[in-house]
Amino acid sequence: MKYENYQTLNFDYEGRVLTVTIDAPGPVNAVNDPLHSELARVFSDIQSDPDSDIIVLTGSGGTFCAGGDMDWFQDMIDDPTKFRAIGPDAKRIVFSLLDLEKPIICRLNGAAVGLGASVALLCDIIVAVEDAVIGDPHVKVGLVAGDGGAVIWPQLIGYARAKEYLLTGELLTASRAVEIGLVNYAVSSDELDVKVGEIVARIAANPRWAVRWTKTATNLPLKDIANRVMDAAIAYETITNLTEDRQEAVRAFVEKRKPVYKGE
Repeated sequence: MKYENYQTLNFDYEGRVLTVTIDAPGPVNAVNDPLHSELARVFSDIQSDPDSDIIVLTGSGGTFCAGGDMDWFQDMIDDPTKFRAIGPDAKRIVFSLLDLEKPIICRLNGAAVGLGASVALLCDIIVAVEDAVIGDPHVKVGLVAGDGGAVIWPQLIGYARAKEYLLTGELLTASRAVEIGLVNYAVSSDELDVKVGEIVARIAANPRWAVRWTKTATNLPLKDIANRVMDAAIAYETITNLTEDRQEAVRAFVEKRKPVYKGE
């Protein structure tokens, strides 16, 4: 099997439609080291998969992918070389999504936070369940939004709105996300699969290579922006992992209290 070595992602075919489901340990599919590593290679594997034409990306349970695993975060604070080591994979996640020629539809079945939000927003079409929330609260955990947020948010909703959400770290509802152009649709849970299926069918009715290469051409400016932003963004994020406020943010989250920042 093509995807037998994956532990945190599940794969299902329906004809030439491949559904990829994020299925990490814990209730919210939080990003840990195995999931981060697998996200860095899955989209390249999908590109070379001869049995799929359209991809649907979703999450297991009631969550898409809600932020990072706190034990993993603490481990990388204790040993900063581990944070430094994931930098190349962070770039691969972004660039492999942008390089993927096959259309990828995000079935946003629940919260998409942090890297989860970046992955969702780098998809081509996003259909969200209406009670989902989405946001990039890197700043709330003491980090720079270096894993794609600084690339994709401004392109979707403009710099003023993007900076408001990235600098406050606030989450927004799927309905609000539709209003400002961040996602395509917000529907009820009963309508989610119907709407995703409708979009899949409309795309599948068109010639394969016209679809793939139209997407490829449309992504060229995004790839250019990512090339100019990602190295610096990851470097800044790596530096913030070393700060005292980063440790305080993680400790406060685990202890379920308000953080006390020192500006260091």
